Amino acid sequence: MGAATTVTLYETFRAVFYTPFYLPFTLGNYAAEGLDVQLGAPRKLGGAAPALLAGEVDVIWSGPLKLIEHHDRDPGCPLVAFCEVVTRDPFFLVAREPNPGFRFHDLLDRTVGIVSEVPTPWLCLQDDIRRAGIDPDAVRRISDRTMPENAAALRAGDVDVVQLFQPMVESLVAEGAGHIWYAAATRGPTSYTTLITTRETTSRTPDVVMAMTRAIYRSQKWLHTKTPTEIGESVAEFFPGLSRELLVDAIERYLDLGIWGRNPRLPCVGFVRQKLAMLSGGYITRDVPYESCVDNGFADAVIAEDPAV
Repeated sequence: MGAATTVTLYETFRAVFYTPFYLPFTLGNYAAEGLDVQLGAPRKLGGAAPALLAGEVDVIWSGPLKLIEHHDRDPGCPLVAFCEVVTRDPFFLVAREPNPGFRFHDLLDRTVGIVSEVPTPWLCLQDDIRRAGIDPDAVRRISDRTMPENAAALRAGDVDVVQLFQPMVESLVAEGAGHIWYAAATRGPTSYTTLITTRETTSRTPDVVMAMTRAIYRSQKWLHTKTPTEIGESVAEFFPGLSRELLVDAIERYLDLGIWGRNPRLPCVGFVRQKLAMLSGGYITRDVPYESCVDNGFADAVIAEDPAV
């Protein structure tokens, strides 16, 4: 066997909803494909795509939002998505009081702490609110706190509703300090995280791109045959400060919501839903074509191969 091919891969930040991206490392699927994938992170949030464009990294995982944003600014942008993993929105609205009959109108007389770290969660939520016939600007929101700060504010009674991801959601629910009002995954397909590289890389080293896609697909197939406990045990090393019970509960809820794709194909319907949220929120200025941003050729090829887990 020859020497492994080294690939530098940037994660956006560490999160439970990225679980399928960690599995190729713990299951040995990258190594089985002859890849030595070096996992790193940009120096600041939002820095992954610029690092890719600058040639500092080979591949990143990121939301299509950043991909679409760069194509909006530059129609000739070389960035391309080739392997989707998170197919639905992993964020939640959590409130102090239960509300099993939640409607978006219920936000109008509440103070809502929204995600400030990245733009995608609010852009998608404001689109949901707008589709419910409500002006998002009518929602009284706090937009300058981090998710941990918002969770603390909910516990203290200083805010009515907060927008969070796992495991903060599960922690609040377990404590009895929070109640889930809305799981954004129930919106339906919304492309949320995919592997991204440059067109030049897909042309110059298609075998490497294919090998990464195959490793992800094998990990996706494994994930959908295992229990939350087995999945949690496999990725626990990536979350050393998180209790195993909380990690497993967070994974179980995500599995129940179907946020993780069963194959690496990035469907048009999810891409369009993300793009429309960006348009309605004024984040982009034009209708960026799906075909300019997505290459499903590698995904289609590995699906046809049907590699063993």
